[in-house]
Amino acid sequence: MENKVLGIHHITAIAGSAKRNYEFYTKVLGLRMVKKTVNFDDPGTYHFYFGDEVGTPGSILTFFPWEGITTGRNGAGMATEIGYSVPGKSFEFWTDRFQKNNVKVTGTGERFGEQYISFEDPDGLKLALIIPKQADLRKPWETTDVKSAVATKGFHSITLTLRDIKATASVLTDIFEYTLEGQEGNRYRYSTKAIENAAIVDLVQVPGEGGGIGGSGTIHHVAFRVKDESILMYFREKVLKKGLNITPKIDRNYFFSLYFREPGGVLFEIATDNPGFDVDEPVSELGTNLKLPAQYESNRKEIEQVLPALK
Repeated sequence: MENKVLGIHHITAIAGSAKRNYEFYTKVLGLRMVKKTVNFDDPGTYHFYFGDEVGTPGSILTFFPWEGITTGRNGAGMATEIGYSVPGKSFEFWTDRFQKNNVKVTGTGERFGEQYISFEDPDGLKLALIIPKQADLRKPWETTDVKSAVATKGFHSITLTLRDIKATASVLTDIFEYTLEGQEGNRYRYSTKAIENAAIVDLVQVPGEGGGIGGSGTIHHVAFRVKDESILMYFREKVLKKGLNITPKIDRNYFFSLYFREPGGVLFEIATDNPGFDVDEPVSELGTNLKLPAQYESNRKEIEQVLPALK
């Protein structure tokens, strides 16, 4: 486990309505709101974290819900689809649930021997439910409507769309020690053996694809997981030796981070497991209180007045 990238840590996307985003992910998909805080650079905007009971890395989907932001467009140089692992025989439940909740289903099929249902959230963010080849033993968050027998287990994979996959694949293999698992058409599957789940990155090569435009319904960045700060800095050196620019270490309260843009254009982050989401509130209360970065605590009253109501 030493000096290894342990798959996906979290994925961050953009939404256009905080209330709608909160209701879809907690009520329709049945995720737990693990942390309700604000954007470090824009404290008048929420930063939501959804995941399992404790916000285990590999389960964390985060959002910047900017009210009224223009709808984005997927394209080359972007992460374009989030895959969630679900139990076998759960598709009947999800198909019925999506129909009842007017969720747009965009396709069904099989990739690399695994069945999937692709769909969109209310902002048009592309997601998929995937039944993995090997049973996913992670414990899911359970709600009244979404029981553990059908609930999402955390991430299965992330898809990146690129004009040419070569340089991005080199980052995955040379820096993160991923290996090419297979190819189906223009989709190339890379995975790491360092962790059992949230371990897959699919690269889709579309040479003539136009560039994407950020906005609601698009993915902002993908974070890869490491155990602690010493391993984080080990990978900083690896990225620098590859000739890529990377930030200094940044304290995000619940993890420490580095950011760099890989050659294909996708913003990558490397994030630590420590200290975790229970550093400022007990597990039983995760996501119920507005938690502010220390520099904004003195402005709590003003911030609370401008943030949209969720209920």
